[in-house]
Amino acid sequence: MITFASLISGSSGNSTLISDGKTHILTDCGMSGARLKASLSSFGLSPNNLSAVLITHEHIDHVRGVGVIARRYGTPLYGTEKTLQNLNCGAIDDSLIHTVEPDTDFEIGSFGVKVFSLPHDAADPVGYSYFSQGEKLSVATDIGHINDYILSNILGSTRVLLESNHDVDMLQCGPYPFSLKQRILSDVGHLSNENAAITAYRLIESGTRSITLGHLSNENNRPEIAHLETYNYLTQKGVKVGRDMSLQIAKRYEVTDIR
Repeated sequence: MITFASLISGSSGNSTLISDGKTHILTDCGMSGARLKASLSSFGLSPNNLSAVLITHEHIDHVRGVGVIARRYGTPLYGTEKTLQNLNCGAIDDSLIHTVEPDTDFEIGSFGVKVFSLPHDAADPVGYSYFSQGEKLSVATDIGHINDYILSNILGSTRVLLESNHDVDMLQCGPYPFSLKQRILSDVGHLSNENAAITAYRLIESGTRSITLGHLSNENNRPEIAHLETYNYLTQKGVKVGRDMSLQIAKRYEVTDIR
């Protein structure tokens, strides 16, 4: 079985491991080199084993450790041209930089990779789907809104890491300044619990059997609230959570195995 695991998830850092035992890929590295080393050790891996880091966008919670990993271990970095141009990670050898484009496919080792655009307030944000051993795995976070294009790229995934960033009422009544609230709620902000629940049901209709909700806001969400929102919506639609599919929350600072 392919290893699909969130190493860290939330507004303070994000990184996801995809491994089939031969090829080991990170989606983002929003953590220190020391934390990454500790997280990978639980899978019997070290940063030296990484085949590549695929970057979704340049925000610090997704790229905090990218420069260190590239320089210290010679790990190749993949991202869109604008994302790579906007990295603030120090000097990285040109030989390690690989440019990708939305709506294209390529291969890294034993994995096929599909790149798709996402609506978020970054230079050129993307999501990734990975294909190996008859499985499709998708990482879809930092999404201002769900549209048919995004759905067409993640439908049919066996397992998905899906953003469930905020509870709208908590956000609107919380301490954030009005401008930041508007940014989060905008079409290039973050996906709410309600919209994550609706998306989860669409995924289950297409055959997805494992959904992990991630990138939860520490200030405007709670794991139990995010889980309950999706659980209740799926139950209302006749889905038996735990029998028809599995639903869990990606831990903020701990490894979460996505099975």
